[in-house]
Amino acid sequence: MPQAPKPRASRGRALKAPTASRDALNRSYPRGARRKRETRARLLDAALKLVAAKGLTSVTINEITEAADVGFGSFYNHFESKEGMFTALIEWMFEEFADTLDHIAAGLSDPAEVIAVSVRHTLLRAYREPVWGQLLIREGLSPRALSRGLGQRLLRDSERGISERRFVVADRLMSVISVVGTVLGGAAAELHLAASSKRAVRARKVLRSREEKFAQRTAAIVLQAFGLTRVEAEKIARRPLPTAPDAPSLP
Repeated sequence: MPQAPKPRASRGRALKAPTASRDALNRSYPRGARRKRETRARLLDAALKLVAAKGLTSVTINEITEAADVGFGSFYNHFESKEGMFTALIEWMFEEFADTLDHIAAGLSDPAEVIAVSVRHTLLRAYREPVWGQLLIREGLSPRALSRGLGQRLLRDSERGISERRFVVADRLMSVISVVGTVLGGAAAELHLAASSKRAVRARKVLRSREEKFAQRTAAIVLQAFGLTRVEAEKIARRPLPTAPDAPSLP
């Protein structure tokens, strides 16, 4: 179905990409291309932190370039507009997370468990990284999101389950859209509950247990939408959750 940073990161922490892997990758580029890539990465890093602190609509280009220590005019060497930069940022975040899910599910043979693991990781990340979750809710049903990254992975995994006769659905595309809607609705509900909780700090362990159970229940509902019985869907959704690797660097 995106860590653009680590799924285990504490809630409210700014999204962050590791610099070590980025530095190793950048050394393989010619100096001029490397400098351009590094500047672009700094702009995206700065935008990500500002969005986490202020929200998507409140961030200005001037704030981004100042935080990135880049000249204002240089911004337009990399992006046509602020909206274009946010598009690149969002595409990277969800493409990267889709790759992370592929890595997590690589050892799973049951298409139903692949779907369940993807749903659970998506909801847990949305809850623990609210900025990421808000972007997922905003973009989840956009043509961009459905045509690549998470949307394409979900379609691929559901097609596999159908071809192996593990899933039974009347309409493949509508089943995927309904699953996406279920996950987005679950993410929105979790973020709302988290924001309204006045005892979140003192009850963190209780909340973590609740969010994990909520992710399991949502995964079970998704599997039932693909034709599994309630008993089997709930059994699969409660299986131990494979952990996620560290995130790759910004492009």
